[in-house]
Amino acid sequence: MFDEYVSGAVGRAKVQPIRLATPLLEDMVKHIESKAPGSMLIAGTAGDGKTYHCRALWLRLGGDPKAWTAKGNVKELRLADGRLAVFIKDLSEFNGQESDLPLQRLERSVLGGDDSEVLIIAANHGQILDRLRDLGKRQGLRHPLRTPLQECFLQAGPAPDRLAVFDLSRTTTRKTLEEVARAVAGHPEWDNCSRCSLNADGKVCPIDENRRRLLGDADGGQLASRIGDLVEIARLNGLHLPVRDLLALCANMVLGYSDAKEAKENLMTCADVAKIQEADHVSKANIYANAFGANLPKRRASDRPVFKAMASFGVGEETTNGADGLLVYGKDDSRLQADFQRLVASDPIYGGTASYLAAQNDYLEGHEGARLEAAAGFTEMLEDQRRRLYFTLPKDELGYSRWAMTVFRYAGDYLGIIDTLTEKKTQVSEAVRARIAKGLNRVLTGLLLENSDRIFIASSGGFTQSRVSVLCDHETAARRQQGVGMAIKLNTMTGRPFLEVQLAPGAANRVIFDLTPIRHEFLSRVAEGSLPASFSNECLEDLMAFKAKLLRKAETVRKDGIADDDEVSGEDSAMTLNFIDIEPGGRGSTRPVTVRAPA
Repeated sequence: MFDEYVSGAVGRAKVQPIRLATPLLEDMVKHIESKAPGSMLIAGTAGDGKTYHCRALWLRLGGDPKAWTAKGNVKELRLADGRLAVFIKDLSEFNGQESDLPLQRLERSVLGGDDSEVLIIAANHGQILDRLRDLGKRQGLRHPLRTPLQECFLQAGPAPDRLAVFDLSRTTTRKTLEEVARAVAGHPEWDNCSRCSLNADGKVCPIDENRRRLLGDADGGQLASRIGDLVEIARLNGLHLPVRDLLALCANMVLGYSDAKEAKENLMTCADVAKIQEADHVSKANIYANAFGANLPKRRASDRPVFKAMASFGVGEETTNGADGLLVYGKDDSRLQADFQRLVASDPIYGGTASYLAAQNDYLEGHEGARLEAAAGFTEMLEDQRRRLYFTLPKDELGYSRWAMTVFRYAGDYLGIIDTLTEKKTQVSEAVRARIAKGLNRVLTGLLLENSDRIFIASSGGFTQSRVSVLCDHETAARRQQGVGMAIKLNTMTGRPFLEVQLAPGAANRVIFDLTPIRHEFLSRVAEGSLPASFSNECLEDLMAFKAKLLRKAETVRKDGIADDDEVSGEDSAMTLNFIDIEPGGRGSTRPVTVRAPA
């Protein structure tokens, strides 16, 4: 329905549509041309571009564009090899048992070995699993395609035999966002703006200004790159943002406006620009605030996963003393004036605007009544300035950290881990590895340890979930040495790093911990002194589950070692316990204590 609506809207507006890459189209074409037996499923979530890919495949195989847009959800095309290609544009358009017919044709092709047809079905993950479940119930069995498809979607397992699965939900990355930004901001229709009177005689058209900033005219693409960083962190935390949401994000960045009285639904049209210019309110179209949906009503912003995800980074609300000192006092403080001029005042449209400088002056210099009145407005402006700083701070700016102005203060290091592991040219930064090891030690023991060279796998005398554990069951190196110890590796399927703790040689003696951005943030914050329970109970529970796996593995390794060495006789009733002591300076060490049963 969405694909058809867009096709119709493009025709009515008489403009060229936004064209995006179809990342899996070539593989789909190759699959059809290879005459591989069976059928094809184009899967994903709402907004991933399933129907868009389906239509592109139809056209590549020689289908008539008018036949595609004609009424009907099922389209048939005779292929050059004699097979009949049956396109199901969207399985969700079938109500209830209406979907039985296409699914039964799929059964004949995939399970029955019928090679006269090749079905090409576009379907949401949940939709096709639900329809297969219901069909199986009516058939009195568990449908044979449901379990393998579920494993394929959720665990990246193999596709069922004779069914090629193209999952679009796995194709959205920061590169997708950058492509969408170029397609939106670089569309050829924008050339008309160069002849517009709203862009002449020194006037600033906020729509064209935002478009050029998104395109990277002034900063070499830094804005889009940093939006890409946030999208990537959200993805690695398990949040999928479909192409439709990325289009909405870019459209809002260009057209967003924070005053609904001057722009309907907080989105500008060309007709609004003249009024905005006359009122000198161009700064209300701040692209850096629009990126977080700050121009939208809270309910509307929360309805879109992309704006909910962007808001979750806390940009604008999180800050540092250095950033706020610059933004509040930089104009008057001789030590900060040069930075203020370079980082704030140099942008007269969204940075050191007349309205911001006036509000700043009232906040700092006005009489008591004026200061109280100005405080609320200035605080709101300050949030927008923090958002702008996140995007505009130079990459290696000393004294100001853009990630420190988000809830993910160590996200830059996390992305650095991925870059390092992807390039395979250097090792993960020693400082980053040491911080992870230190945080891990503090969680596993509940003690304020400073060790970053050893990992203490500790308990309180049993397999309890005790937060404080002073008995060391096993000790291993925090850096992989001779096949034993901790290593940081990359999962090529998810794109995320993971910790691999090897307690003894052999694949059976390792324990793996998936290092998501929020788990990395948790370990880093704990290493720097935060209390575990004050940050994220979910992360703490994940680490406790990891600790339980380590303890079980340590017990297995210990038993295997005793069996191999045969050091303990049946008559020896002594037990050695290794207590963790904290030395001056916070370093932990183990102190063996031998316990014997009374005679």
